[in-house]
Amino acid sequence: MASEKPIRVAIIGLGFGAEFIPIYQQYPGAEISAICRRSQKDLDECGDRWKIAKRYTDFAQVLADPDIDAVHINSPIADHAWQSVAALEAGKHVACTVPMATSREDCAKIVNAQRKSGKVYMMMETVVYSREYLFVKELYDNGELGRIQFLRGSHQQDMAGWPGYWEGLPPMHYATHCVSPCLAILGKHAEHVVCHGSGRIDENLIPKYGSPFAIETATFKFRDSDVCAEVTRSLFNTARQYRESFDAYGSKKSFEWQQVEGEEPVIHTIGKPEPEIPQRVPVPDFASRLPGPIQRFTTKGVYSADEEQHLSFTQGGGHGGSHPHLVHAWISAIKGERPALPDAETSANWTMVGICAHESAMNNGEKVMIPVF
Repeated sequence: MASEKPIRVAIIGLGFGAEFIPIYQQYPGAEISAICRRSQKDLDECGDRWKIAKRYTDFAQVLADPDIDAVHINSPIADHAWQSVAALEAGKHVACTVPMATSREDCAKIVNAQRKSGKVYMMMETVVYSREYLFVKELYDNGELGRIQFLRGSHQQDMAGWPGYWEGLPPMHYATHCVSPCLAILGKHAEHVVCHGSGRIDENLIPKYGSPFAIETATFKFRDSDVCAEVTRSLFNTARQYRESFDAYGSKKSFEWQQVEGEEPVIHTIGKPEPEIPQRVPVPDFASRLPGPIQRFTTKGVYSADEEQHLSFTQGGGHGGSHPHLVHAWISAIKGERPALPDAETSANWTMVGICAHESAMNNGEKVMIPVF
């Protein structure tokens, strides 16, 4: 039964996390109860900006607050796993930015903590709520693509200048943006993966994680399916405009993501004469699926034109309008109106494709089975 009580949310991490504050503030049935950041100065600047009274510099204080129902974690990658487990054990619902974790063991800890707590865990994967993905999923659900024959994802990004913990990160440890749409469209989990590394990053970047590769490319097989997918990931020393892309090849029609920002994607239709097979198509916005007060956030950020937006928002073109869809999906799951997508088990599978892919790359392309929960 859906609850009438507002869900009281605390946001952890206020760089990228601040992008979500006004969405929660305007979402019917939710409210921002508190914010948390290590720096008191930055915490107060954010709290004053958005008029939030309750402010914490200590994550443990957030978990001890009985007036907080749910936490939305936007902290550095190394903190995702332990903070998610601690929050679930404290009886809080959890939303966490990607990736879920960077090890098999930590993925398992989060799944087990979610099961024991009975609370909602959702990895806040932007791509499966982007307008491009929602467009392709609608085509598939309507039968326009026909049978899915193959899927491909690519996420290439220049991370130079980002916080130090990114330096030398194995590309596939941050692969959910290209893995997730491939798996989500069929509603399947991945079974095994083979990955090869290519090229070499600057020598000074290698020691932190022991990963030398400039690019990692993986193919993975779907469980209980004849479909496989290919994903490519790069973070450093590779010339490419930011791109999170997703291609779906069907028996009737195929969708290919645009090559550069500002273009439209292409639909290929079987049976047409050349040169009519490919056609550029506009991708509609899906704001109508959202509550009215947050619909505007699919096409614009939360800041005015003269304010500084987080680099992840501007560099990625606003994550395809996904932010309000993520809030709506998570709050709806907490209220019992629909299952979380992705839930804990699915989040783990999407994340472990990348973890296991990097293991494969470090072992010369050896096939690696993906753990099953």
